[in-house]
Amino acid sequence: MTDTYITLAHGNGGRYMRELIEDVFARHLGNPLLDVNVDAARLPWNAHELMFTTDGFTVQPLEFPGGDIGSLAVNGTVNDLAVSGATPRYLSLNAFIEEGLPLAQLDRIVASLARAAKEAGVVVAAGDTKVLRRGEGGGLYLATAGIGVRMPDLELGMQCIRAGDTILVSGPVGDHGTAVMLAREQFGLKGDLASDCASVLPLTQALSDLPGLRFMRDPTRGGLATVVHEICRASGLRADLQQSDIPVRDQVMSVCEMLGYDPYYLACEGRVVAVVAPDDATAALAIWHALPNGKNAALIGQLQSGRAQVVLHTPLGGTRILDELEDDPLPRIC
Repeated sequence: MTDTYITLAHGNGGRYMRELIEDVFARHLGNPLLDVNVDAARLPWNAHELMFTTDGFTVQPLEFPGGDIGSLAVNGTVNDLAVSGATPRYLSLNAFIEEGLPLAQLDRIVASLARAAKEAGVVVAAGDTKVLRRGEGGGLYLATAGIGVRMPDLELGMQCIRAGDTILVSGPVGDHGTAVMLAREQFGLKGDLASDCASVLPLTQALSDLPGLRFMRDPTRGGLATVVHEICRASGLRADLQQSDIPVRDQVMSVCEMLGYDPYYLACEGRVVAVVAPDDATAALAIWHALPNGKNAALIGQLQSGRAQVVLHTPLGGTRILDELEDDPLPRIC
């Protein structure tokens, strides 16, 4: 890491954020439990395994179509546990409130957070509040930690991935990032697209008994492309993605074409990327299609031996390399 100062790109989920975590935080804090390549840490405990995760949330505007920072905080934390194969149980909540935030808005957000927690089957067991001086925050920042329980015989992770495995996504990508941008009414654009902000627990639990399930992750910061890059870097395999098979809503594609964004790098907050053995790919897809949040799930590619890179195959027969994200495509989306 050769940077002198922190930039917004250090928080976008791409190369700069990876280098920041590896070269600063992991270098000083490294220990047997800390694995920067997973969503939740494994804490052995009795006959089960406790899974532990933590996250922070900043978004502008605080309320957007399909959710708000409160529901985002719950679902984001629950989802990190869910894709690790755990059943979420408990959350902690830290609220950093900026002076001047309307109390009525705070009340709406906390009520939304409570509804999301109830729907996900988790309870907020501990918390803290801090008030920041006016101008020192974005209205409201939330920080969470989550604890879940996982059966010890469930083995998931990038170490399980093999050449020939298939890549699936549970629904259209880029909805959250695009919905937040439209909610800001920047560039003269407006729309009714809603964020996909939701718990993915039903999606992950539905696949948990599948013998060929290798790996799951929710494509938040950096989107689908960043998750696939992480898979390639950890496994040493090449990912071949079929552009025509990747679900993207027409509204998302239109906004991206107008503004020069790439939907494969935009955040999702209610999707799962899964890697499954080829023999179980059809079964996994059928399981997801039977669920309300998985009806648009798709098999989007395959992992092969070769140079560790992400190759997008276009409908016209061409190919495009999806590079690791560097620039910040849309700040403060999660």
